[in-house]
Amino acid sequence: MTKAVILAGGLGSRLSEETDTKPKPRSRSEDGPFCGIFMQIFSAHGVSDFVICLGYKGYIIKEYFLNYRLHLSDVTVNIVNGAIDYHRSGAEDWRVSLIETGDATMTAAASRGFETI
Repeated sequence: MTKAVILAGGLGSRLSEETDTKPKPRSRSEDGPFCGIFMQIFSAHGVSDFVICLGYKGYIIKEYFLNYRLHLSDVTVNIVNGAIDYHRSGAEDWRVSLIETGDATMTAAASRGFETI
């Protein structure tokens, strides 16, 4: 299976008005978050397994993917035990590995983070 690797650890200094509060891959264009747009393009070419090397504010990207299916689905929540039943999910059939490479890791070092995935 082909994997796509996305290096998402940069500060995004050229988008400083956006990246003060979130990492560059979560910044939005008119078509949605950059990260999702890139993944949609890869997906259109048969790629469904992704490795995202995280750096600056990587926890925000983790939260995005942890809640991705929830935001695209109708759900039933059992308040007593916290169980969630998903209905009509619009989520893609993707596998996403989120790898912490450190806030100050440069591109070459970040690419080493996915060697064991």
